[in-house]
Amino acid sequence: MTAVRREAFGRMPPEEGGGEVEKFILQSDSVKVEILSLGCIITTLETKDRDGKFSDVVLGFDTLEGYTRKHPFFGAVVGRVANRIAKGRFTVDGKEYQLFLNNGPNSLHGGAKGFDKVLWSPEVLPDGVRFFRLSPDGEEGYPGDLKVWVTYTLNGRQLSINYRAQTSKTTPISLTNHAYFNLAGQGSRDVYDHEISIEADSYLPVDDTKIPTGEVAAVQGTGFDLRQPVELGKHLQKFHLDGFDHNFCLQQVQSPRLVARVCHPPTGRTMEVHTTQPGIQFYTGNNLDGSLKGKGGITYPKHSAFCLETQNWPDAVNRPHFPNVLLQPGEEYNHTTWFVFNTA
Repeated sequence: MTAVRREAFGRMPPEEGGGEVEKFILQSDSVKVEILSLGCIITTLETKDRDGKFSDVVLGFDTLEGYTRKHPFFGAVVGRVANRIAKGRFTVDGKEYQLFLNNGPNSLHGGAKGFDKVLWSPEVLPDGVRFFRLSPDGEEGYPGDLKVWVTYTLNGRQLSINYRAQTSKTTPISLTNHAYFNLAGQGSRDVYDHEISIEADSYLPVDDTKIPTGEVAAVQGTGFDLRQPVELGKHLQKFHLDGFDHNFCLQQVQSPRLVARVCHPPTGRTMEVHTTQPGIQFYTGNNLDGSLKGKGGITYPKHSAFCLETQNWPDAVNRPHFPNVLLQPGEEYNHTTWFVFNTA
């Protein structure tokens, strides 16, 4: 059984329109997750180690103030389009659209005020919570009124996130959750002792602004071959990598499948990612620099967390040979990702 509670978490600052932010606590025997109505943000995710001891395995803040200031999308749902769009520009039905540039020359995670920075309308479910919002035509430069539903459900060891959307005009859409994980417990120094595998035969090389070059490259014989588990720290050293921030190309099938697995041998904690999405961004917290004070006053240095963001491929709206990212009126965007927590 999953218990669901709601409580007040704070008020948005007046310049952000005020508004009550609520926190929703979903709890099973083996997992406890806390989610805000601001940005559908996962603030806490507690799972057991092999001795049955709970630890919080996601980075974040203790107070609302942390989340209303600038931060690297900790735990948030990002959109309309997760990841980067080159030069913030795309053309749909012969019309060119220009988005806000918030990541060097590119648009990242929805723009200046994406889905992560707005209040959503919550609805409590027996085993979770559903958030809704209407993203109006022209918001952040995107076309069409977009209705979006994000549903979190907890079932035993499994947290699922379902994303649904409907639009009044053709629009690009790719939604993901940007949780930063450390299976040793948030606030642990790094993730070098984690073992990771990703079920992908290819990945997208990127230019120096992190935009895909257009090539779909085989992982075989490269540092991007994660089909067998690797110990992260040793692997980065071996291949002289500064970290990962790349899209791995998944099998192009609609059905859910296991796409990634992470194990932390010292605690025994494991996490599996299953999804219906065509891509997954593996990011190793390369831009964390110890400047942010997180939960318990702990700072988060470089490589102190990893993200596995299920998504469409970055800049797909400008790459006809990438999976289709356009949602048409009358169609429904519908994707689910499952995180399964266990012990080895």
